Amino acid sequence: MSHTIATFLVFVLVAAGMLCALLAFTYPRVRKDYPLNRRIELTASTGNAGVAQRASDAARRRSVEETLRENEERAAKAKTAKPSLTARLRQAQLSWSKNTYYVICVVFAVIATGLVLFAGLGTVPAIGIGITAGLWLPNFYVNFKRRRHFKRFTANLADAVDIIVRGVKVGLPLAECFKIVAREAQSPIKEEFQQIVEDQVVGVPLPEATERLTQRVPVVEARFLSIVISVQSRSGGSLAETLGNLSKVLRDRQKMFDKIKALSSESKASAYIIASLPLFVVGALTVVSPDYISLLFTEQTGHLVLAGCALMMIAGTLVMRKMINFDF
Repeated sequence: MSHTIATFLVFVLVAAGMLCALLAFTYPRVRKDYPLNRRIELTASTGNAGVAQRASDAARRRSVEETLRENEERAAKAKTAKPSLTARLRQAQLSWSKNTYYVICVVFAVIATGLVLFAGLGTVPAIGIGITAGLWLPNFYVNFKRRRHFKRFTANLADAVDIIVRGVKVGLPLAECFKIVAREAQSPIKEEFQQIVEDQVVGVPLPEATERLTQRVPVVEARFLSIVISVQSRSGGSLAETLGNLSKVLRDRQKMFDKIKALSSESKASAYIIASLPLFVVGALTVVSPDYISLLFTEQTGHLVLAGCALMMIAGTLVMRKMINFDF
């Protein structure tokens, strides 16, 4: 019996010694600060950080895509919707009201009718020309003012964006940069950015204020600025770098526009010469041989010939204008 107990005790002691030896051998490797364990933990944390970064990038990408999709939908609606007369007058920087515009149309119609009657072309042609002049001339003037306003805005927008970029780089808030542009920029940039600042004063968020800019100045360059501000407000990122890229794009577009204008100048000169040549010939014949050319103004057949020639000249001029105007 005592022999059995002694054998058991020896077995327990041997097993305990082997366990202690094994623990002494493996303990450094199972410690938390063991280099291999630290590398494994670092790798795992790096992997988790990478997963979190990828998730953040995916969320930011979805936010950018959503913002761009919303801006595209608004741009499509604005493109299909025809601006009202009040909006067109405001875009042309005219202080006219609707009633003033209608009065001007009536005045032009009366003046044109009186001139035609004074020339002796008859009552019916006088009424037709008067109505055409009353409807077309004021509309042409408003569209001319609108286009000139848009061109001046587009030409100076890149400089305004550069001012914003420099302000952001030195640490100024974006709203303060807009105030600087509203004070220092040239017209019409100054007035448009002043309107953005006033919208912010009454509580309108900056993305919505820039979106209103595209309604007042419906050009592609203003849409670009609105998209950049909207994306920045939702997804973050380097605003200075983004606006710097926008400034470069705007300047490249302006260079392309100037290049197209230079290349098409010869065609425009030819169109002007061809369009004015019939008027010059009629004037010369009126001086040289008035009896020969007077048949166009005294006979009904001559009136029909003049009307047909005028329609063909207008159609040809519009076709040439369409051929030399490029959209990009």
